[in-house]
Amino acid sequence: MRSLCLCVLTAALFAAGCSSSEGESYATAGYDFSSLDKVAIVEVTGKVYGETAKNEIGNMFTMELMKRGYAVIERSKVQSVLKEQEFQASEITTDEGAARAGKVHNVPAVMLINVPKYKSKMEMSAKLIDVEDATILWIGTGTGNTGKGLATFVGAAAGAAAGAVLAGGDSDDRVVGGVIGGVVGGVAGNALSPDQKKVFKKVVKKVCDSLPPRIPQTK
Repeated sequence: MRSLCLCVLTAALFAAGCSSSEGESYATAGYDFSSLDKVAIVEVTGKVYGETAKNEIGNMFTMELMKRGYAVIERSKVQSVLKEQEFQASEITTDEGAARAGKVHNVPAVMLINVPKYKSKMEMSAKLIDVEDATILWIGTGTGNTGKGLATFVGAAAGAAAGAVLAGGDSDDRVVGGVIGGVVGGVAGNALSPDQKKVFKKVVKKVCDSLPPRIPQTK
């Protein structure tokens, strides 16, 4: 049992040290992005649960947009207005629905963010959508290695092993049960953990790397 604990702790340290990110994005050729005087971040969908976590991710995109000269209405304010307008949550998860939400805020474009996968590898995408015809003006995608799958697995195994010792045994069934019970598949809780923030910031930066600036920037 002692050797098992040593192994899983070593694996946890290894997993925590492994992280990388990459991304790419494309913009509509010939579009005048200087006409976008304001952008509203409408929603964060996918494997993200809790308003605080969604707002934190939205704020990361807000920073990247502001760096490029865009004025931004953040997600929390957008959600408050949409709730007053009795928009359903499902209405704003599509390009067309997000465009309608943008008209409520009188903005020319909206951003829709999606995190379809968050396990050992995190995937993210973002779209900038024209509110008039719901066309995609810009889209970016990115991935990042979180180490979450292995770290969660070995953490659960370590906890299960310790529980087995305290219970007076080291049954494989107890360990396996603890591992299964400890594995989760999304960004849960009310806020992102420090490690989750690091991963998301890296991927958001990669996703927005070639987001066209509203005003041409001089080097």
